[in-house]
Amino acid sequence: MDDLNEVIRLRREKANQLQDSGVSLYPNDFRPSHRISDVHQYIAKNDQATEHAQVFSVAGRMVGLRSFGKAAFLHIRDGSGQIQVYIKKDEVGAEAYGVFKKVDVGDFLGVEGTLFQTRTGEWTLLAKDFKVLCKAVRPLPEKFHGLKDPEKRYRQRYLDLIMNADVRDIFAKRTQVVDAFRRFLFERGFLEVETPMMQPIPGGAEATPFKTYHNALGEDLFLRIAPELYLKRLIVGGMDRVFEINRNFRNEGVSTRHNPEFTMLEFYMAYANYQDLMTLTEEMFRFVVQAVLGGLQFSYQGTPIDLASPWHRITLKDALVQLGEVDRAILGDRFQLLDFATSKGIQITKQHSLGKVLTKIFDVLVEPQLIAPTFVLDYPLEISPLARKSASDPDVTERFELFIGGSEIANGFSELNDPVDQRNRFLQQSDQRQAGDEEAHFMDEDYVQALEYGMPPTAGEGIGMDRFVMLLTDVPSIREVILFPLLKRSS
Repeated sequence: MDDLNEVIRLRREKANQLQDSGVSLYPNDFRPSHRISDVHQYIAKNDQATEHAQVFSVAGRMVGLRSFGKAAFLHIRDGSGQIQVYIKKDEVGAEAYGVFKKVDVGDFLGVEGTLFQTRTGEWTLLAKDFKVLCKAVRPLPEKFHGLKDPEKRYRQRYLDLIMNADVRDIFAKRTQVVDAFRRFLFERGFLEVETPMMQPIPGGAEATPFKTYHNALGEDLFLRIAPELYLKRLIVGGMDRVFEINRNFRNEGVSTRHNPEFTMLEFYMAYANYQDLMTLTEEMFRFVVQAVLGGLQFSYQGTPIDLASPWHRITLKDALVQLGEVDRAILGDRFQLLDFATSKGIQITKQHSLGKVLTKIFDVLVEPQLIAPTFVLDYPLEISPLARKSASDPDVTERFELFIGGSEIANGFSELNDPVDQRNRFLQQSDQRQAGDEEAHFMDEDYVQALEYGMPPTAGEGIGMDRFVMLLTDVPSIREVILFPLLKRSS
């Protein structure tokens, strides 16, 4: 810490010297003519010559410096790339070079010059003029050790982005993923919409909401746990195909796969069922992965994944039997399932319903095995209060969850559009809340009323964007794909 304080003291001393000599430390009058990527594109098109007369002006952070007394090589980086700059006292003049001698790695500079090739063949900008654009008082992390500690990387993401090119690449890829999803849906007639983040009744998922208070209205409000009920209101209103990419908030634990604030894509289409959704989902995922990675094969945490191969479909009960080694004869017996769970070291409270016991066993024993894309179908009615009942088995719903890389990526179903059935399901959920289940759904009378006006047959799906980006960037933690993940406040 003493060494750091000494470096900061010396940098502030340089800053004061520059100011005393009339140099503005934070000007805003330099306008680069090109981004650094533009310069590289020019080089690629004109690489036969060893030097060029065209003048470029670029701006960025100085991330490297090798000084030789009356000359120096430095690297500057903007948001598009990095380039080497050569600055000589004889080129810029003694006064300007005196200013340069007081800049540090981490400072922002504007540079104007022409291109030439060094003896090693590296294209370099020969500075004719330069300007200090921002003086950095704190030093960047040491180059060779970098910024490795995950906790510090997440808390100081700005340093993480400066020091780690792979981190910048992750978030560039995230943007490409979101753009590809949008293009796919736009091309199929979907309308992008926005629905409330603050809701008087949280709905659309089983989760504990964050609660706030609106002073002017004098009412409690909740950060949304899902946009589902509002998006389906739009289907009632005649918007046959809608989607939203936005934040959800759930007051739950933090883990490698969970962050209380996360991004979901939810979309709804009229005149479709969950079978149609699965077909569309395969097509959509292949479109996005092809657009972002240039192919349908990739590796996640050392395991190859192939989206081109046919995606497996299996019912929840069959998955429990075949992969979880649960005796089919006990699938309908809650008490025997609890005993089975205990024998496998799975902690389940006695209050859990049969459906929740089944899915808890599935989560522990089956989900980690689902590496290749797999649709798990026909979830129990009691844990799917917004999904349509199966015509062939009234105890299950027309619902699927999609698993890739051992993690749930999407959840979709044929929507329940019978207002009487929906009211009864909400009432059952209310009973569960009163019995102590804080994640059970609230009664939403306005939503039931909307269904009474008529909602056409509809299918809808939610896709966890953060987990999807984890797959495509091959990272094991959701914190790696969220710019500012939630962390406990440091002491």
